[in-house]
This record gives sequence, structure tokens and C-alpha cells, in this order.
Amino acid sequence: MRITQLYEQHFGANQIASRPFGWRDEPSKAEQAMALLALSHTPLEHQLYRAMLSEVTVTRTRVGAFSARTLMMLTGLNSLSAIRRGRAGLLKKLSIERYNVAGEGHLQPQQQIVYFVFSPHEIFTRRQAAGLEPYPKEVQAHETSEAFGQVVERVLGRHNLSRRQAQVALCCAKGLTNAEIGEKLSISDKTVKFHLRHIFIKFGVRRRAELISRLLI
Repeated sequence: MRITQLYEQHFGANQIASRPFGWRDEPSKAEQAMALLALSHTPLEHQLYRAMLSEVTVTRTRVGAFSARTLMMLTGLNSLSAIRRGRAGLLKKLSIERYNVAGEGHLQPQQQIVYFVFSPHEIFTRRQAAGLEPYPKEVQAHETSEAFGQVVERVLGRHNLSRRQAQVALCCAKGLTNAEIGEKLSISDKTVKFHLRHIFIKFGVRRRAELISRLLI
């Protein structure tokens, strides 16, 4: 398979020229989708994904070789095992796709491993088509709730929140206690309190009731 065949497979032959940059959404919607996607990635996976997405955007293509050493240079990470683990996670979560393509060697064809990088909205669609939950578990139960939808937007709009802090904030909006949050997220009560302190600071509130009010009203 050659790289042009990858475009045909995903977008159709008549869209190859226009899709590499045409697939991006409006800035505000793209940022919300990226923030939502971050909740389903681990921090390591999301760091790799953003680096890969940025690279294919700069090179005006959807495909990159992205060897472990290339990703080390792009992200500044120094662990090959961590890079490989994160890349494997992105493959499993359908955020990227791996292909063997024919190289352009003069003497004989050479095989090269490349990765197709999908946009956040494409990832959600791919997961749904594969029978997987497209959105993070913290959002799924409230997907049709307009009120909680506003909460999600407000949490995701806080780009200074970490992935775990966003999860804890969403759990607070559901009315869960510290113990229930810890059980749901598999973290200790002490860790929940630690995250809450930072969330309060970032939202400019002093207690849980103020945070919930800020998110719901």
C-alpha cells in the first residue's frame, strides 16, 4: 500500500488534495473536541497525540513515520518504553492507525511503517463505528443532558485543568462524595482532596458548593 492509497481508503480519491487541511474544525469547536479527547487519553498518550497531530499539520499531510526516536525528539521524552506504550495506547483507542507502505527505493521496493493521524471528531466517529464508547466515561451517562452538557463545556473550557482534575470536577458536579470519587477513579481520598484544592484555586472558589454552583449556574 502506498500513502496515496491511505487517503483513498479514508476519504475517497476525489478528496485527496483537499482533505489534509480541510479536515480541521472551527477553532473553538476544535479546542472543545481536543479537550474532550484528552479525557479519554492518558497524559502520556495525549502528549504523543498532540505532537503527532502538530507534525502532520505542519507537513500538510495526514501521515508520518513517527518512530520511537522521532517521537522522543518531538516530545522531549527520554524513555523509549514509555513512547512505545503511549503509541500502543493510541492505536488501541483508534486515535491513530498503523500501515506498512511501499517506499521509493530505486533498486527495490522498501517497506516503511507509517501512522495515520485522525482528528478528534474522526476518532469519536471511528470508536462509535467499532462498537466502542466514543466519549470518556465521565461524560457518557450525561450525553443527552443539556444541563450537564453545559457543565462539561465549562470544565473542558478550563484548559489549565489536568485530565485528572477535569475528571474530579465532573464527578463533583454529579454530587459524588470524596469517597465515591476515589472509588470511581481508583484513587485515594487524600488524592481526591489534593486535586480538589487545585481545582478550587483554578476556579477561584473556596469550597465544593461554590464549585458546583460555578459549574451548574
